[in-house]
Amino acid sequence: MQRSASTPLRIAIDSGGTFTDCVWLQDSTLQILKVFSTPADPSKSIADAVSKIAANAQEIVVLHGTTVGTNTLLQRKGARVAFVTTKGFEDSIEIGRQHRPKLYDFFFEKAPALSAAELRFGVDERTSAEGTMLRAPTPQSLQTLAAQIAAQKPQAIALSLLFSFANPANEKAVVAALASLKIPLSVSHQILPEFREYERASTVLVNAYLQPVMQSYLQKLQQKAGIGSGRRARIFVMQSSGGITALATAAEQPVRTVLSGPAGGIVGAAAVARRSGFDRIITFDMGGTSSDVALIDGEPATTNEADVAGLPVRVPVLDIHTVGAGGGSLARFDAGGALRVGPESAGADPGPICYGKG
Repeated sequence: MQRSASTPLRIAIDSGGTFTDCVWLQDSTLQILKVFSTPADPSKSIADAVSKIAANAQEIVVLHGTTVGTNTLLQRKGARVAFVTTKGFEDSIEIGRQHRPKLYDFFFEKAPALSAAELRFGVDERTSAEGTMLRAPTPQSLQTLAAQIAAQKPQAIALSLLFSFANPANEKAVVAALASLKIPLSVSHQILPEFREYERASTVLVNAYLQPVMQSYLQKLQQKAGIGSGRRARIFVMQSSGGITALATAAEQPVRTVLSGPAGGIVGAAAVARRSGFDRIITFDMGGTSSDVALIDGEPATTNEADVAGLPVRVPVLDIHTVGAGGGSLARFDAGGALRVGPESAGADPGPICYGKG
């Protein structure tokens, strides 16, 4: 069926660290466009692709899966984050659950927390597990906190107070005190109002770590998608759960998009397999920076207990296992002479050596 002039052109775009892939229907024929990504500004490659695909379209709908969040976490290239919590719990994100991936390896080095020691701040407050406010922070202490954070010049702030899910009053007081700093703020009672302080703090910290990167990326994408003919562009972003969300929501809570790109592959693979008569499959999706594997038994499984790049993320995600090794991963010898591959990637610039650009 031919698309009418009033029907928006729907384009599905998967943006990875190395390639940006586009799929759309034109006169009932499936069309594909593959271009190199632009790591310095991922929105540029998408805008260039859209201008080629939709040169004459007045309205477009972009369904966007992105690995910007995934790759930012895997390569530890996120924001400089200040972590604010109840006094005495500042190091909870470093201590974690003391799960040791290699129990008998004396030389195992744990990856550092997303917030450095000098960027962790304690608030003298306390709420009981039942939600009773035992101690409220004083206005003077909140002024001091704001001054201390401002002196460190963070790019984002993660706020997670003990038992704030039961009573967020103290968190709201801290939010009000930090509002004048005009720094992106991730708040636990808004993002994950659940018990288990470490997992909640980790999820909020990941959100703050990604927020400046994703906000900048998505804002540029919104601006550039309509370039050329003044077209109207509506953009939806794939969530880690396999559904889609509005652009503004993805910018506000990027933690829900950390497996956005891989999730699109899982949903697509499940649909193709079902049409071919298979309902039990294993998917393998290798990009330039990461590789993703999932087991599908009937329907794609979701979980609220995922770990991404070794960090607990307690939002709904498809059950995907991701490792920081892909087709463009850099190989190197470490200080001990052992061969290591990834998580650093050649990306699209200079790109994998097999494309003659490395």
